[in-house]
Amino acid sequence: MHWLHRASPWRCLFEPPFEPEVGEQRLTEPLRRILSSAPATLSSAHEWQRQWVEVLLRYDLPAWRISQLISDYNAWLYRRAIDESLEEMNCQGWGPEPARYCVLVLGSGARDESLLGPDQDNALIIEDYPDARQRDIDAYFQALGEGFTRRLDQAGIPLCQGHVMARWPMWRKRLSEWQAQLELWTQDRQVKRVQQTNILLDFSPVHGETSLANDLALSVTQIVPRRALFMDEMAALLDELPVALNRRGRLANTSTREGPFEQAIDLKHQGLMPLVSAVRLLAVHQGCKEVSTCRRLMALGVAPDCPLTPGKAETVLATFQRLQQLMLDQQCHQLAIGLTADSWLDITRLRADQEYMLVYDLQAVRRFVSWVQAQVRSRRRVT
Repeated sequence: MHWLHRASPWRCLFEPPFEPEVGEQRLTEPLRRILSSAPATLSSAHEWQRQWVEVLLRYDLPAWRISQLISDYNAWLYRRAIDESLEEMNCQGWGPEPARYCVLVLGSGARDESLLGPDQDNALIIEDYPDARQRDIDAYFQALGEGFTRRLDQAGIPLCQGHVMARWPMWRKRLSEWQAQLELWTQDRQVKRVQQTNILLDFSPVHGETSLANDLALSVTQIVPRRALFMDEMAALLDELPVALNRRGRLANTSTREGPFEQAIDLKHQGLMPLVSAVRLLAVHQGCKEVSTCRRLMALGVAPDCPLTPGKAETVLATFQRLQQLMLDQQCHQLAIGLTADSWLDITRLRADQEYMLVYDLQAVRRFVSWVQAQVRSRRRVT
């Protein structure tokens, strides 16, 4: 891991002549320097983020903490993009917001698990209003959605290729419409509906009235866990996310012609996502309101009606954090050699001990996924 050889600000803390104030200045100098150069415009935000992460690595922060800070930074970009869009709309004569609203960030950003290759996943909740006002009010929020998603794209957070963005009607609804959508999606075990619900289940408010997000979160806990057929299909879909191991339990080279490396695995889709999805499934099954994988595991581990023990929760969390570390290390390497940061892990770069631990962790993920599936299929949540 190349950053281990970098000079650490911590080592200058007690350099002679030692004085507490001088030591503090030495320690915080890299942070103060990078924060003083924070981007003045959204267009310069992407390059600054790389420099910001390099400074965080110098402080020897683990990947799970850096991912939280990247998520915080991206949330700040969201708020700035929305504020600039609102200001532009006001100058164009749209006037003030016609209804209360809440912009949601979805996916890894909502879970505080963003790394260096994010795209946009967002949605919009609008307070209930009379149908007679639908045309004018929705037109306003469509313009807002188009404005802030365009600005985020300029800031280095690309538009979602799957169209999971507030600029599209599917992901821009009144609160009652979102609640009705949840009722519809969870009525049976249609694969497409389960996939759409999975996207929505990881959300966090980033701008606007958080009470609307809280109301939607309450609806999730009231509706989803009680739909047995839906939950069964949600468990079955985990089979579509196999880990990167072959039948002999060794790493399976899944690199494609389009991939950047000859021997690689897609660590996001064949390691992190199976684990994250299994934790989400167990959390929804238990009515847990937490969103991040870490907080879900912490809450589930101490929940009185949950079969996940504190020790098992800690073990799963440690596995998750090791996979995050590998992913961040790989992404930093890709950027250093002029590639785009993505989810491909070049397995030829792994030391023998790293490869051993990766196989161990992927085996643990596979066992955990099977265990969660069995729990969901055999137990009814205690209410």
